[in-house]
Amino acid sequence: MLSALTERPMHGYEIIGVLEERSGGRWRPSAGSVYPTLQSFEDEGLVTSEEVEGKRVYALTEAGRAAAAATPAPQVWVDEEDDRLRRAARGLMAAVQQVGLIGSDAARTEAYAIIDETRRRLYRLLADDEPGSGTPEDTTEEDIGPDDGEESEE
Repeated sequence: MLSALTERPMHGYEIIGVLEERSGGRWRPSAGSVYPTLQSFEDEGLVTSEEVEGKRVYALTEAGRAAAAATPAPQVWVDEEDDRLRRAARGLMAAVQQVGLIGSDAARTEAYAIIDETRRRLYRLLADDEPGSGTPEDTTEEDIGPDDGEESEE
């Protein structure tokens, strides 16, 4: 948000628009996150605010300009393949939620096994030099990282 204010003083909804535009429409922060953050910035002396034509407009202080210059630009998923992966993950989560809400006990048990196997295979992709050469059967707990607290049904 500080980087958006380097352009000019803005009110919160303008900042939201700038951030959405910079992300190519992939991210639109909510007013419920922007305004508390702006208040924190003001409390920290990074921005000042004043009422202009009925809207609270925020401007960077010198400390805010220094903080904005020192903050690296956020990385955004702009690659088409990355975006496909993110959409697929959202679709998967929607299906998982539906199974959790309306699936039978047997369906939830099978869904857990599918998710657990898929998680292991994804970590194997990262661990292997040649994707596709690993199998869930030879994946160890060290390969998959910290346990999520659930017991595997293997």
